Amino acid sequence: MAESAYVAPTAVLCGDVTVGPHSRVLFGAVVTAEGGPVEIGENCVIMENAVVRGVPRNPVRLGDNVLVGPHASLTGCVVEGDTRIATGAVVFNGARLDAGAVVEFHAVVYVNTVVPAGMVVPMGWFAGGDPAELVAPGQWDRIRELTGPLDYAGTVFGVAGSDSEIPDMTRRYARGLALHSRDTVRPPGQHDLLSEEAATDPPDPTPGTGRRTNRATTAGERL
Repeated sequence: MAESAYVAPTAVLCGDVTVGPHSRVLFGAVVTAEGGPVEIGENCVIMENAVVRGVPRNPVRLGDNVLVGPHASLTGCVVEGDTRIATGAVVFNGARLDAGAVVEFHAVVYVNTVVPAGMVVPMGWFAGGDPAELVAPGQWDRIRELTGPLDYAGTVFGVAGSDSEIPDMTRRYARGLALHSRDTVRPPGQHDLLSEEAATDPPDPTPGTGRRTNRATTAGERL
């Protein structure tokens, strides 16, 4: 983590996470590398209670000058610079937001979707495809037509669509997430030491509040 970056005391950094110069991870945010790294560029702001998750097939990379609003959720995506993702928006695995794109409040960018530079996904709308097609809320037939070829189950969980799809998803995900039992909690103020100790055996867990990190094995590696 860059010396000039700030991570709030109640934020969580877990696994292979890089936070660039002058970036801020605010209260309650969770940035977790579950089998795929998370790289946050310069002058980025991850606001309260946002979740940013890297996964095995889809690392997360945020370019410079990216704003992630409160309660937004980003998984396995690439966000180029000068981009705003507003409160409650969701960006799924394999998606890419090109420079200057905007995802407004509670909008959804679906798996394997590319939002071109400068495009605005309006409040509550759905974006799907490459390049993204924007669909208004309530146009369920068109949304279903777009989502099928984008392969949510295969992209996110590595399973083929079938009658056993949900049991397969939950078994695989639960098995991988069990590795969080190996996480250790670092005391406040020690986030700057994480990268130096990434290759060492984890110390005994420290009681009390702190920042949670899993340096040895991340939860997504067995998904």
